[in-house]
Amino acid sequence: MRAIVLGLCTAMVLVVRVAEAQMPLPTAKPPDGATLFKQHCAVCHTLSLSEPMRQGPSLVKIVGRPAGKAEGFKYSEALSKADFAWDETRLDAWLTDPQAVVPGVTMVYRQAKPETRAAVIAYLKEQN
Repeated sequence: MRAIVLGLCTAMVLVVRVAEAQMPLPTAKPPDGATLFKQHCAVCHTLSLSEPMRQGPSLVKIVGRPAGKAEGFKYSEALSKADFAWDETRLDAWLTDPQAVVPGVTMVYRQAKPETRAAVIAYLKEQN
């Protein structure tokens, strides 16, 4: 009797394992731009002019804004001399490596994942 019970248990485990192998796992939904902004950017930046400045300037209407010119924020000397406006391409390069865009800036954050950069930039554009 014990051998029969053990055999049945083994058979049930095998059936469950085969069923699990055939059932596709649900794909994880990647985080959206708002969530990524909160996780990666909100420590230093806000999206509100009514909130106090943090380590970095407010990113309200960043897309199209001249670099290093947000009112009320003291930029590094290097960034205050920048002569360009933020667009998707500049923001992507900036998030990849700020020092490569403007040598001498103080921002040290880097984001290696293109999909994360793209989601954050899309979110920032939505805020404009």
